Amino acid sequence: MKIGISCYHTYGGSGAIAAELGKALAAKGHIIHFFSQAAPFRLGAYSPNIFYHEVEAMHYPLFECPFYALALASKIAEVALYEKLDVVHAHYAIPHAMSAVLARQMLEDTCAESRCFRIATTLHGTDITVVGADRSMQNVVRLAINKSDGVTAVSSYLKEETIRMFSPRKEISVIPNFVDTSLFARSPNQAVREQLGLGDEKIIIHISNFRPVKCIGDILRVFEGIGRRIDATLLLVGDGPERSDAEIWVREQGIADRVRFLGKLDDIVPLLSIADLMLMPSNVESFGLAALEAMACGVPVVATDAGGFPEFIAQGEHGYLLPPGDIAGMTEKSMLLLANPEHWAECSAACVLQAKRFETSLLVEQYEAYYRALIEGA
Repeated sequence: MKIGISCYHTYGGSGAIAAELGKALAAKGHIIHFFSQAAPFRLGAYSPNIFYHEVEAMHYPLFECPFYALALASKIAEVALYEKLDVVHAHYAIPHAMSAVLARQMLEDTCAESRCFRIATTLHGTDITVVGADRSMQNVVRLAINKSDGVTAVSSYLKEETIRMFSPRKEISVIPNFVDTSLFARSPNQAVREQLGLGDEKIIIHISNFRPVKCIGDILRVFEGIGRRIDATLLLVGDGPERSDAEIWVREQGIADRVRFLGKLDDIVPLLSIADLMLMPSNVESFGLAALEAMACGVPVVATDAGGFPEFIAQGEHGYLLPPGDIAGMTEKSMLLLANPEHWAECSAACVLQAKRFETSLLVEQYEAYYRALIEGA
């Protein structure tokens, strides 16, 4: 198949999944065309079956902001026409699905409806729970969903939220996020500890884009409680709007020497391989890819019982789930894991087994079948 993938290039779960999906499909012989402002951050090395098309929005003094959605639609239409794409897979309803819908309309005069590309839209969360929740965007999101040929969501939670908020005419299928367990596997390396100046203390990790929904302040407070009882270091991977306040807070609390802000990193496996615990106290997560990748590396997770986490994290088996904002509860459950080696080892082993149920190859097969059903349904 010839498949276009439209996604955000920035640090985050949706871009990671889009890039990994494209690479896996290309490895199976499909031709993949990526559309984005820059190369997706996990796209990686060259592949003869992968093509990247940069979308450059027009800048003109009359316009207050660049028309990225229109430029994206134009680029999709151009590539779809000459490369004869079978499917355009839009990751996020806005702007990607809406741009794909517009691109297909651009081609109405040049290809029959039965021969034009199919649109598969994957909802990742923010497009529904944040953008879609804005009243000014609700009708646009609903239109993007209903004009797609097929719609998937990364969790049952997100599917139900979409139905509740938009009452879409399209049926929504659940295809969860995935992880390549051949890459995400625990392989402790003492050199990594030495490079970071770490000793034998416990390592707690968090990976995100530091948006308010990630509750970075809660992570710091939980870690502060842990640090009063055991020797530990917190590794914070990523960047975003909450980082500056977090850096100020740890300095004011006198724990800056035990909290490392590592910024955006592409290769996180070496860090996950030395981590003892992942903290994910988000107010809500549509899935929680970072937690699944940590579990593949044998890292138990303490997270919230909100959103998609309960769909792959079993209480007491892969870690613990607590209500959002329950700092004391998260601290206690974290200590239950960190201070009990036998319990930690059991959870670590269970995490690895659970991650294998979300193996990339299994979920890529589901996407292949989904694409074929859309094409045949045309």
